[in-house]
Amino acid sequence: MELHARGKVRDIYEAGEDALLLVASDRISAFDVVLPTPIPDKGRVLTGLSLFWFDKTRDIVANHVLSAERLKFPEPFSGDPELAGRATLVRRAQVVPVECVARGYLSGSGWKQYREEGHVCGVPLPAGLVESDHLPEPIFTPTTKAAEGHDMPLTPEETESLVGKGLAEKLKELTLSIYERAAAIALERGIILADTKFEFGFAAGELILIDEVCTPDSSRFWPAGLYQPGRGQPSFDKQYVRDWLDGSGWDHEPPPPSLPADVVERTAAKYVEAYESITGEPFARYLARMGAVSEESRER
Repeated sequence: MELHARGKVRDIYEAGEDALLLVASDRISAFDVVLPTPIPDKGRVLTGLSLFWFDKTRDIVANHVLSAERLKFPEPFSGDPELAGRATLVRRAQVVPVECVARGYLSGSGWKQYREEGHVCGVPLPAGLVESDHLPEPIFTPTTKAAEGHDMPLTPEETESLVGKGLAEKLKELTLSIYERAAAIALERGIILADTKFEFGFAAGELILIDEVCTPDSSRFWPAGLYQPGRGQPSFDKQYVRDWLDGSGWDHEPPPPSLPADVVERTAAKYVEAYESITGEPFARYLARMGAVSEESRER
């Protein structure tokens, strides 16, 4: 199995001339550092949610998915039960060097930039907004794709300079269309999709959606019933991990500390809750459908 690339969470393997195998591990990162403690079944949650959203948005833009059925993977991958539910066979694509971010609410780095500069990535916003405010309309706030460290915000002019005006306009159109579709579906299920990021690439000359889509690792999901602007919101992601790390005395520089069992358990539960709330399917049913056994069941 030839490794094509390795990210903080995903491992990508060569799977033929025109295909790659994308494997979502249970690794978790915080503050741009991969932690030594995995979160059980996190990779399967990310894969299951991405598959859900790829299906819901395929009429807007084609995507890279060829198959998520392990037995349809090429050898030797088809014979590895560990890949069930966490791996996807995908089309090989030339990645567009822009992180395509959509924001419907003012939070995170967008809130920080707004406080300091009155805009986000060159997009002007009304004065007097507060943290977590619902924006008048979703905005496109792309960033660079940094190999290491933090992605940097791009203005519309900088994005056009990087990829060309026509492609920049198409990326904005697709990003906002996908976000609006996903945000509406999530809200029907009692969840606010505050912001998210997408990646695109070219396969056989066609612009397609790649990587992951609207997962807790790439998005901010908030319980709609608890939403209150003017403060940070509870979220369906690794907030337990960030909060524990902030209180641990760690300086955010490698090496990071190991996570205690209760933080791991609560974080794993949040990821599963996100999957079940959004898809309406019990996570155990997804595991069974994919022929996978949960990490916790395997340990028992």
